[in-house]
Amino acid sequence: MARKTGPRMKLSRRYGVALFSTAKEAKILGRRGFPPGQHGQDGNKRMSGYGLQLREKQKAKLIYGVLERQFRKYFEEVLIQKGDTGELLLQNLERRLDNVVYRLGLATTRAQARQVVNHGHIHVNGKLVDIPSFRVKVGDTVTIRPQSVDKKYFEPIKKSIETYTQPAWLELSKEQLSGKVLALPTKEDTERMVDLQLIVEFYSR
Repeated sequence: MARKTGPRMKLSRRYGVALFSTAKEAKILGRRGFPPGQHGQDGNKRMSGYGLQLREKQKAKLIYGVLERQFRKYFEEVLIQKGDTGELLLQNLERRLDNVVYRLGLATTRAQARQVVNHGHIHVNGKLVDIPSFRVKVGDTVTIRPQSVDKKYFEPIKKSIETYTQPAWLELSKEQLSGKVLALPTKEDTERMVDLQLIVEFYSR
């Protein structure tokens, strides 16, 4: 499966946000909160409207771990639907199984959540699903495969999840390491690192 590779810290510094949700990113951004490169400290240059739109689209792709072809497919799907295009696009991204595993606190980053799904540790409605892009629906339950619960990987997860607070659209059972999709996510349920309207404008040119 294709995925973004390369120096992640430089990408986070370029966009000024912790794209990959790691503690290391937050620490580096605190010390060096300016773009990488020789002229990084000169300040952000004024960008054109197109540049701002492209920047937001690139940020969203990196945050959710989606490449261009799939991201465009998500947009084309919601373009023919009724409602707020930006919010519908957000729902497509947030309902990816790897993102839901991350949002439930069953992984510390989306990249880790993708690996957990790929390796066959996740059940949806009692059935094994190993496709990170699988989209959950309202009412679906997401659980760790019974054979995987006692694996060494999940030991720190069991501790960290004790103080974890999941978004309102998900229900979390900390004892059973499982969750349920209660509703569709809204703009208010996200980390607000991306301007969805700029993304819609980019693809609507």
